[in-house]
Amino acid sequence: MELFRDCCLQCSKVITEAYSTSFTLGIKTLNKKFHLPVYAIYGFVRCADEIVDTFHDYDKAKLLREFKQQTFEAIDNGISLNPVLHAFQCVVNEYKIDKAYIEAFLKSMEMDLEDHSYDRSLYEEYIYGSAEVVGLMCLKVFCEGDEEQFKKLEKPARSLGAAFQKVNFLRDMRSDYDERGRVYFPKVDYKTFNNASKAEIEADILKDFEDAYIGIMALPKSARMGVYLAYVYYLKLFRKIQNLPATHILQERVRVPDNTKLALLLGSYLKYRLNAI
Repeated sequence: MELFRDCCLQCSKVITEAYSTSFTLGIKTLNKKFHLPVYAIYGFVRCADEIVDTFHDYDKAKLLREFKQQTFEAIDNGISLNPVLHAFQCVVNEYKIDKAYIEAFLKSMEMDLEDHSYDRSLYEEYIYGSAEVVGLMCLKVFCEGDEEQFKKLEKPARSLGAAFQKVNFLRDMRSDYDERGRVYFPKVDYKTFNNASKAEIEADILKDFEDAYIGIMALPKSARMGVYLAYVYYLKLFRKIQNLPATHILQERVRVPDNTKLALLLGSYLKYRLNAI
């Protein structure tokens, strides 16, 4: 069983490395004991996201229903022949991750299968399920059973997940609308999106970043640098978006170049060594 478990965890690592160089970089700067558990969480999240976002030639609703059923069966039975689900259930059961987080995440994935006009309530529900609970799952791993610490860091972890997701929404506005017909921001019309609308969204995101930073500084040292690196990467992306007009966001996907990512990594590591984070 140990060999099977290790192979399954390695499968999730391969998925993470293939889909997200930035997330992989962040994981590698965590304490080594957290690497495979966080890969397992990302592998699970990525598979569900792929179902709703890219499997257009298949019955996505059916695939997601089956994936959901198999997920909870894996958790309850403590085993799955699906490598990603086996790795995920190992982490869920070891770190006692609340099933309600998984339910909320899969609910947000289900929401992506339908056309929605997002009001504030639906927008917040979607962000909680698609991003905030993923941060909470990772926080469960980082706290290693310390419930008092988890409760203390729960709100900032949610703010960090929300900030990341809202930045993604801004960055991907064009592709979300062109490919999926989605605009996530409440009361925002894609065709009339302007600098005033963009500035209002950015003020909300900035508040999330500020709230999240407080929690990052209170994380266990073994997790702090990896989370801080993800924070500074997304903050850099956010600042780049802030400096562009709304028309640019609707024309081109904003990116952070690889050399800038490397500079952020080196700067973060230096701060970490100097006990500045």
